[in-house]
Amino acid sequence: MKKHYLLVLALSSCLFSYAQDKGDFEYGIFGGLNISNISTIDNEDASSSRVALNIGAYGDYYFSDRWSIKGSLIYDQKGWSDGFFADETETFTTDYALNYLSVPIVANWHFAKKRNWYLNVGPYAGFLLSGKTTENDIDVSEAFKSTDFGLAFGIGVKIPVNNDQHLFIEYGAQSGFTDIFEQNEGEAIRNGRSSINIGFSF
Repeated sequence: MKKHYLLVLALSSCLFSYAQDKGDFEYGIFGGLNISNISTIDNEDASSSRVALNIGAYGDYYFSDRWSIKGSLIYDQKGWSDGFFADETETFTTDYALNYLSVPIVANWHFAKKRNWYLNVGPYAGFLLSGKTTENDIDVSEAFKSTDFGLAFGIGVKIPVNNDQHLFIEYGAQSGFTDIFEQNEGEAIRNGRSSINIGFSF
């Protein structure tokens, strides 16, 4: 029986050892649910939120067991709901679907006893892939700037699968700094989105 306890203890130590060493490199894939909208300086909720998806991959380089730098490539579905569209021929209410390739570069702080929790913050750049109205499927990408810049931040926890692999759950957010419209004589209109992601790391 004593041998069984020692075996369980040894396995538990392996399974719950999260800390990485200096020079380690981790990579993974993830996907999840986006909740996005647009805002101005005076109005943080200038629109109804759009629910969409994201999927991406990342690499994380460790400087120590507490600090790392993580870069990601994300197919990011953003936009907003219940917007208004008007041209020479028609007017209607629609959701706006703005799809970006987002590239955040964040500093990761790993904490808790086993370093299985982490906080991150850093800049992101977004590159517009497409822009459409969900009503009538009208291409509106020319009305929007091709790039978007802002701040990305998040918090997550790792769940072990074995010594080298783990699942993780992460809450992330992006807050845009720049106007997303090509022509806008009023207040700058900025992207914003929150996400809940599930991923797998190697």
